[in-house]
Amino acid sequence: MDHSYMMLGYWSSWHWVAFVVFAALVLYPIGRILARIGYSPFWSVLAFVPLANLLGLWIVALGEWPRQGSRSS
Repeated sequence: MDHSYMMLGYWSSWHWVAFVVFAALVLYPIGRILARIGYSPFWSVLAFVPLANLLGLWIVALGEWPRQGSRSS
């Protein structure tokens, strides 16, 4: 009898290490970018929330950036 279907819910310690490394590789640069443009770096967590990441991207893209605010028209 094949019991491989039972392994789908099991994560070994290597899976958790790989997840933490991947999360750090994604969250750190996003947090640095957000801090440079004036947002809290904690908003980088939205990168892992399926529809919130698109909403956050639009907010950053359409929001006022520090360099644009200092220009006089």
